[in-house]
Amino acid sequence: MNEHAELRDWLIALRTPGLGPGGLRERLGATRGSIDQVLAQLRRQASSLDPEAKTWLDQPDETRLTADLAWLAEPGHRLLRCTEADFPPQLETIPQPPAALFISGDASLLLHPQVAIVGARSASIAGKANARAFARSLALAGFVVTSGLADGIDGAAHEATLEAGQPTVAVIGTGPDLVYPRKHRELSARVAAQGALVSEFPPGTAARADHFPRRNRLIAGLSLGTVVIEAGLQSGSLITARLAGEQGREVFAVPGSIHNPLARGCHRLIREGARLVESASEIVESLTPAARALGAELAQRLDLPTAVSTERHRRAKGGWRDDPDYQRLLDVLGHDPAALDELATRTGQSAAVLSSMLLMLELEGCVEGLPGGRYQRLPGV
Repeated sequence: MNEHAELRDWLIALRTPGLGPGGLRERLGATRGSIDQVLAQLRRQASSLDPEAKTWLDQPDETRLTADLAWLAEPGHRLLRCTEADFPPQLETIPQPPAALFISGDASLLLHPQVAIVGARSASIAGKANARAFARSLALAGFVVTSGLADGIDGAAHEATLEAGQPTVAVIGTGPDLVYPRKHRELSARVAAQGALVSEFPPGTAARADHFPRRNRLIAGLSLGTVVIEAGLQSGSLITARLAGEQGREVFAVPGSIHNPLARGCHRLIREGARLVESASEIVESLTPAARALGAELAQRLDLPTAVSTERHRRAKGGWRDDPDYQRLLDVLGHDPAALDELATRTGQSAAVLSSMLLMLELEGCVEGLPGGRYQRLPGV
């Protein structure tokens, strides 16, 4: 099956009423990841499906599918499927993992260690200043700052990260072609250009209240830890924090004045076991071991010869320097910034392999990730 036909089948499946990511994943497992077999199976079982699903499978909306495929054909746009090697492994262990993600920007950022920064939409000036300070420090320490593109704390975290010249990931509750809130249209474009916009929803999907808890589980799931900066007792940020805790991720809360209603949610989290933090360095120290473990997990999950041999070399000989594939990557990288596709051409390695290798080199302090999905070898390496 060619790529265009496979993408079309995926879009039909993703838009099938009542199927959902769980149903699609279950059928993919039964068919060993064959999307065309999934559709064939669904059509054979049409009589037991929801009438809307049967109608859609019998006669998909070709106008809608054509628009979806046109969006995916644009540079920097991708449908990242759970059957692909570079689908983020941290999402496999969350409740109701997505079957696919629509991405505008650098999909490889989802393989990097991420920290979520979330909080109140109606944040105070001080709260937004804290969000900016934490985001900048975490980004410069090598973590990808992830948030939800909402007003208030989310927007401040994204903006500060971009201003620091670092990539950021925004997980949104609409289709990847829409912006909510509308005031963040320019910010959304900057995130896509310098980082990645991520959505579980197909193009054209408008904002709905029930989309945002679903978005929040992805923010928590992608991140090694979630930092809450200002949250009322009814804040959606507390949902993200709860999901992060349930997923086994670290939860951090920034305390505030007892007279500030937007501090009460953070104080509740602290009483319930979240770690009180006053500086980004505390978060970096706490999450660095998890970031290193993520690199090893990626190598194992990708199950690729380069990644596997690298881990063997690291265990047996004590370092990546003994691995010829890593030496070749560093040689072709040189000291000038290069994009992932350039490195793939120079090395003959796939983007999935290179993402894993570059992540390990970043964690070792040998390579620096730059805006626009570029990488640069650090001096002295």
